[in-house]
Amino acid sequence: MRKFDYSFLDNGLLPTNLINLTSVIYSLKTSSSIRKDEYEKIFTELEKIAKVQSVKSSNAIEGIITSDERINEIVNQSSKPLNHNEAEIAGYRDALNKIHLEYNDLDFTEKTILELHRILMSYTTYEYAGKYKINNNYIIEENKDGSRKIRFTPTSAKETPEAVNQLVLAYMDARNNSNINQLLLIPCVILDFLCIHPFSDGNGRMSRLLSLLLLYKNGFDAGKYVSFEEQINNMKGYYYSSLKDSSLNWEQNENTYVPFIENFLSTLYMCYKELDKRFNVVNSNKITKTSRIEATVLNSVVPISKSEICKVLPDVSPTTVEAVLAKMIKDKKITRIGTARASKYIKRDE
Repeated sequence: MRKFDYSFLDNGLLPTNLINLTSVIYSLKTSSSIRKDEYEKIFTELEKIAKVQSVKSSNAIEGIITSDERINEIVNQSSKPLNHNEAEIAGYRDALNKIHLEYNDLDFTEKTILELHRILMSYTTYEYAGKYKINNNYIIEENKDGSRKIRFTPTSAKETPEAVNQLVLAYMDARNNSNINQLLLIPCVILDFLCIHPFSDGNGRMSRLLSLLLLYKNGFDAGKYVSFEEQINNMKGYYYSSLKDSSLNWEQNENTYVPFIENFLSTLYMCYKELDKRFNVVNSNKITKTSRIEATVLNSVVPISKSEICKVLPDVSPTTVEAVLAKMIKDKKITRIGTARASKYIKRDE
């Protein structure tokens, strides 16, 4: 069985660019924390938007989709799921909410992993929610000619419970080593989780939930305010390429974690940079109110209402927001969905 050992992170032999990237992220984290304490209201609104984006993107990566309007209704719990896809989406919503609200009290344990999977699958008829796979699974790759081949063979069903146990213990051992950088440790643990592939369904989404849990517990909460999952989905090819490269020879304990670490850190870095940009848009006094309203609507991946815009931009009057929205509709920059008080606005398709 695979041996889980992260002591190599203590030898200082990782590429310099990874070490430098962690330093930049630590600096961005400090700046974000200071802002969050001072501008709590803005961050609360950014969190609401990011939550919708996270639920949408993490499911979209797996081909689980519905309309933006339905995503918004499900995330805000104003409607129950109407089909299987929406049931999967509702499960991710609940698991993500649990992490957002309880991450301080949730440890990275087998119990937590199984409980999050149970929540993830709770709206579906899937009978193995919160239970490990009972059959071996395989990662299948399709060639250009349409033929298929096994790209990767995860841990067998028989060995899975012990593999997860050893993974958890290896993580606990490494996190207590003050010489090991947690930002380098977390992606290694996530890669190993993906390679074990402990469940018959939901492994990809679980890996993203666990990524957020471990990041939040270590103070890296940019993913709360700018969707970590959306950044992955935006660069999905890069993500899968790094996963493929780092899982090569994993079964023989001869893989390299470097490609996956680099992708993981790059994703987190993009979250912090995007958070910085969004904060400056909604809070800057140097940018005109019109530009800030336009940026707020155009950057939203789901329809946004006038009242929601006013919450994000508390210093801008509703009258100004209404006037800018009317001009954006006239200029064909956005589309209005609904009427009267139920109206919402979204960037117009090209």
